[in-house]
Amino acid sequence: MATKPLTYEGSNYFRQRLILATLSGRSVKINRIRSKDHDPGLREFEASFIRLLDKVTNGSRIEVNEAGTGVLYQPGLPLGGNIDHDCNIQRGIGYYLEGLICLAPFCKKPIKAILRGVTSNQIDPSVDVIKAVSIQVLKKFGIDEGLELTVTKRGSPPLGGGEVIFKCPIRRNLRPLQLLKAGKVKRIRGVAFSTRVSPAFVNRMVEGARSVLNNFLTDIYIHTDHMKGPKSGKSPGFGVSLVAETTEGTFLSAEAMSNPVGKEITVPEDLGKRAAKLLMEEIYRGGCVDSRHQGLALLFMALGQNDVSKLQTGPLSPYTIQFLRHMKDFLQIMFKIEAQQEQDGDSEDSRTGHDKILLTCVGVGFSNLSKTIT
Repeated sequence: MATKPLTYEGSNYFRQRLILATLSGRSVKINRIRSKDHDPGLREFEASFIRLLDKVTNGSRIEVNEAGTGVLYQPGLPLGGNIDHDCNIQRGIGYYLEGLICLAPFCKKPIKAILRGVTSNQIDPSVDVIKAVSIQVLKKFGIDEGLELTVTKRGSPPLGGGEVIFKCPIRRNLRPLQLLKAGKVKRIRGVAFSTRVSPAFVNRMVEGARSVLNNFLTDIYIHTDHMKGPKSGKSPGFGVSLVAETTEGTFLSAEAMSNPVGKEITVPEDLGKRAAKLLMEEIYRGGCVDSRHQGLALLFMALGQNDVSKLQTGPLSPYTIQFLRHMKDFLQIMFKIEAQQEQDGDSEDSRTGHDKILLTCVGVGFSNLSKTIT
């Protein structure tokens, strides 16, 4: 007897629901998608994400009503293999990659995905942050050999034109995680890039970021990447992503991207300063993963072996809080959540009462039956 689909309303957390439906094998029905908007229904980027899921899985059944305000998704088996997808340029490639990363280790075949579109925008994580931080999160769960992300072309909004190649191996099981100490920041790395603008822009962004970061640290290196010709996409743009690495192997990220053509002109030095201040904010929040990667780490903890996993984070983001609720619905798993005061009496956190959060769970023992034991 088929299980009744889980039912939700609205367009919020659309990807979360489809990803967890695919991993759990549960059907999901989403109604009243922007039903009160003057332009109701699915957006083109959401339809593109559904098409990507259809390529990754085998046997999925997707029904969308005429108005586009209702979706029924009956997931197939994660298949993987070679995937070629043109991402909708309303959102960045990062929007699609975040979903793909959650599914890739559990596919039948290792994934090699070629994704085209916008490599960096002001909403989604850039491909540089995914390469520098998301990949490191996967490695902590034992997903390492054969894992890579290559940026072959960059594409800025609004027209895109970028291209990346993502490769991910498959795993039978994920190893439990014990991340309880964030450590002190020891180095900062970054990428300043530009497409179809003056090469001087990247150096100006680096100067802006350094004017803030040099007050705190000396080990700073920001790589400059000025793409030319066909590799620079179809629109002018520039941006910078920064990653702080700690003594305990934690990676915290922040980034800033210029305004698209036709909007207020962005000053490169100001953009560099903004990215540096956002990184300072992320470091201040603390934790063993940054706010953007809380959900990914918690998902893989939940899917791990029947063993205890623990993770210390800073304050939970609204996206993470909703992810925890959805994991309870789809995977029947709950986390123990404890507030922790810093032990070091001289620390900034203890003076401001900025607590850390300790999340503990026992993995559901999710096993990729397609992967044979080697």
